[in-house]
Amino acid sequence: MTGLAVVVGVSGALGSAIATRLRSAGLDVVGVARGAEDCRADIGSDDAIAAIAAAVDGRPVRMVVQAAGLPAAGPLATVEPDALGRAVALKCGGLLRLVRAVDGQLSRGSRIVALGGHFGSEPAPYACAAGVTNAALANLVRQLADAYGPRGVTAHLVAPGPADTPRLRGLAEAAAVERGIAVEEVLAERAAESPLGRLVTPEEVAWAVVALLAPEADALLGSTLALDMGARRGIF
Repeated sequence: MTGLAVVVGVSGALGSAIATRLRSAGLDVVGVARGAEDCRADIGSDDAIAAIAAAVDGRPVRMVVQAAGLPAAGPLATVEPDALGRAVALKCGGLLRLVRAVDGQLSRGSRIVALGGHFGSEPAPYACAAGVTNAALANLVRQLADAYGPRGVTAHLVAPGPADTPRLRGLAEAAAVERGIAVEEVLAERAAESPLGRLVTPEEVAWAVVALLAPEADALLGSTLALDMGARRGIF
């Protein structure tokens, strides 16, 4: 397989795993992050559009992935109200910036992928900002699917979680302090949400993203891939 992929959030646990797997699949990868070597950019700023476009340099783009992580914002009881807007602006605004940066390089068979999360469909007061943001992201992906589908470009949401990442461990540490228990106990609770009794790994998330490169993934246009180890209880 040949082509170019652009991964935003490449310095994070999920973004790094995705970039590695895409390279193993034969794609060249432009990694985007504030400290990235390929493309140093802040996806929360409109300046990122020009920076990504320059890094792509007119090459055809097979896949873009918005994998920027959210900073911990606290539970519902204490979250700063403005933090909700900042989180949506980063994830949803960042996805739009990414797509606009490469719009002219997308062609039939290209994929637009956003990483959302379990809390977008399973609201949890301890992850307020993540839930609100990922629900909004799912809506935006549907809009992109409608807008780009006629061009043969598909949009997808991959929703892992709870995933074994430093971000989850940070949330667990904050929850442990608030509740006066050990962080290991909080992590065990998260793992117990799955019938398998474990967390999703970054490598499993990367596998799902790369699987979307298959031509058959056209059938998943606009859909959400729930990689939650069975933690989600809804039928749909």
